[in-house]
Amino acid sequence: MPAPLLAIPSTPDLPERADAVVIGGGIIGVCAAYYLARQGVSVALLEKGRIGAEQSSRNWGWCRQQNRDARELPLSTKSLELWEEITADLGEDLGFRRCGLFYLSDSQAELDGWAKWRDFAITQGVTTHMLSAAEATERGAMTGKSWLGGVFSPTDGIADPARAAPLIAKGVIKHGGTIHQFCAARGVETEAGRVSGVITEKGVIKTSQVVMAGGAWASSFCRQLGIRFPQASVRSSILSVMPGAKGLPDALHTAEVTVTRRGDGGYTLATSGRACLDLTPQQFRFSTHFLPMFAKRWQLLSPGDLQGWQSGHETRRKWALDRPTPMERVRILDPRPSERILRETLARARLLLPALGSVPVQAGWAGYIDSTPDGVPVIDEAANLPGFLLAAGFSGHGFGIGPGAGRLIAEMVTGKTPFVEHRQYRLARLNKGAWGKVSEF
Repeated sequence: MPAPLLAIPSTPDLPERADAVVIGGGIIGVCAAYYLARQGVSVALLEKGRIGAEQSSRNWGWCRQQNRDARELPLSTKSLELWEEITADLGEDLGFRRCGLFYLSDSQAELDGWAKWRDFAITQGVTTHMLSAAEATERGAMTGKSWLGGVFSPTDGIADPARAAPLIAKGVIKHGGTIHQFCAARGVETEAGRVSGVITEKGVIKTSQVVMAGGAWASSFCRQLGIRFPQASVRSSILSVMPGAKGLPDALHTAEVTVTRRGDGGYTLATSGRACLDLTPQQFRFSTHFLPMFAKRWQLLSPGDLQGWQSGHETRRKWALDRPTPMERVRILDPRPSERILRETLARARLLLPALGSVPVQAGWAGYIDSTPDGVPVIDEAANLPGFLLAAGFSGHGFGIGPGAGRLIAEMVTGKTPFVEHRQYRLARLNKGAWGKVSEF
């Protein structure tokens, strides 16, 4: 079964003109369109498939500051406020709540790393509590074992991946924007060297501003425009169990397994960092860029298969604008999960948390997590194409920081002073080596 997802209707007609066009209906795209619409910008949001159908509905749902890379922490902190603001504005349940995130460990090195981050977080006004062995064991009583220590981040929380992106997309319409599902963007028109329109499978929208928030598809789209964006993706496999487990926290992370309460009362189960590396043309193209990240995380990666090559999201070829593109042939990236990873994750979860022992599996799915070589996103206007802003490569962090990223994008598009420093998100940094710069997550 694919990951559950709320369906919403599209706007009936494609506009002839818009102040801005956002390409990509994941959490980044819908939040960017939402904040543009709230600023009075006429915005059209294009999605080749369904809103939120790829990684935005296939993640854990964590909205965290804990252990964030320093370059992303300001976005994360602001996003927590904005999750609450959007919920109040829409009057809809996005599943967001500051339940706190709970970590347990038997590794002194891991605990030392968390303590170091806690010391840094204090300087940023972020609260996180280190737990002694006794405190961790007491709080982790549901595991039935003793722990060396842990950490609790009380102001962090979770939201519902099945509902968040679709409901925020409804907010775009509420504030005067339009939503167009099953409408792929094929390319960009230019005039006098800058953006003048977006070519879609259903016609052209005249515009002077484009936001490319296409997730795992972003680099191949940029290639059509002569924009070099080092990006690659890994296939992550997770599963969910039915409601019924009692006495578990809303969100718990250990080296063995991570569990998160879902909106229906069931739990998502995952093993942090575990993923399959599917070969694609783009993997070969940018392989040297990703050597630092691979060197740091190779033990968590497993050889994949040819699903990524066949799906076409990391193609190197150019496509014609008057014929169907790879985005129209594969409307939604829905790769097969690794059955081995699912089995191991379930076994680990039931061993660690006896309350899950008799709870049936609900579903299992996979998704492609797109990453940059340093694990930090790009949010930047293309140097060779004024009016084209790239917002991609969120490296598995996009869901939680989506609202902050969306607001930053809207401020950049409209020329307002951004609420956060954004030099660290520039595309040009990826032309340099990433040794020593790969984010810790």
